[in-house]
Amino acid sequence: MTRLRSRSTSFDVAALAGVSQSVVSRAFNPGSSIAEETRKKVIAAARKLNYVPNSIASSLTTKRTNIVALILGNMANPFYVHVLHNFSQRLQEMGRQVLTFTVDPGAESDDAIMRVLQYQVDGVILTSAQLSTRMTSICHERGIPIVLFNRYIPGSDASGVRCDNAAGGRQIAEAFLAAGAKSFAMITGDPKGTTSQDRVRGFVERLLEEGIRRTDIEEIEGNSSYEGAASAALKLFKNRKRPSPDALFGINDIMAMGAMDALRSRLGMRIPDDLMVGGFDDIPEARRLPYQLTTVRQPIDLMVEETLSILHLDDPTQQIERGIDRPITGKLIWRNTIPVPPAYRWAADNSGETDAS
Repeated sequence: MTRLRSRSTSFDVAALAGVSQSVVSRAFNPGSSIAEETRKKVIAAARKLNYVPNSIASSLTTKRTNIVALILGNMANPFYVHVLHNFSQRLQEMGRQVLTFTVDPGAESDDAIMRVLQYQVDGVILTSAQLSTRMTSICHERGIPIVLFNRYIPGSDASGVRCDNAAGGRQIAEAFLAAGAKSFAMITGDPKGTTSQDRVRGFVERLLEEGIRRTDIEEIEGNSSYEGAASAALKLFKNRKRPSPDALFGINDIMAMGAMDALRSRLGMRIPDDLMVGGFDDIPEARRLPYQLTTVRQPIDLMVEETLSILHLDDPTQQIERGIDRPITGKLIWRNTIPVPPAYRWAADNSGETDAS
């Protein structure tokens, strides 16, 4: 039995609705100028004929596919699952779709870019850390803008939107200091990634300003993962010959949570009585009762809007913006893993997240 069947066309819909074919096209294009009554008439005719717009055919005419490529580098971190959800939801509201690519954490993104270029995408959003200037230039020469999300690449002319990670690291350090911590440890992430580097830098700089010696700030790599952080925390705290740190900064929430679980279950440590813990990102999982993690919330909604504004999806004639770096300040969310000092009680009460979610 043949699978080929006759399909209704936009001309069929136009004839039934009593409008032109261009009106049918506008009726299915979000944001187009068309009277609501006319749109309803076209949609009713399309439903009667079981008509579905052919976006591929439309792209041959407009040279626009309404598809945006999103390259993700660390799907083991729930933060990027939420990033994918937010971008997908927002782009669908704009009448566009997401084409998702993944790369291994810490790996170069060039191969993923080459796969992206096999499709006629209208823009690229990159969350992974490594990208050559050559790949950026190739995309720009083809009229495809690239925007980096929550990172920047020194020497690249790709624009980017990020949380002010250094400022966030300072906020966590300030919280520890205000709560009385004197010695500190960090579980770090990708050593090549500017995100991890900036959080470490901000954290350490604030402690040094307070007179904390660098030797009193221990550091161990956690591979940006729950399992890696759990192993790192046990290595850091088990069979110590020197006093344990008062405070532990997990460079992202998933590492802070991995460390908490390992230290509580394997070493019987109490948090925050035996050890204060801070994180970064404010993923929904960090708000759950077993964790109630004090952390820095990344303003994802605002970051998504800023990223899309730089892509200029509604105005493809707009010149590609190069070299923009937009850091956006995160918010310290007080929960239960760092005792709230009296001077910070008002801020904690107004953070909106002092109770379980």
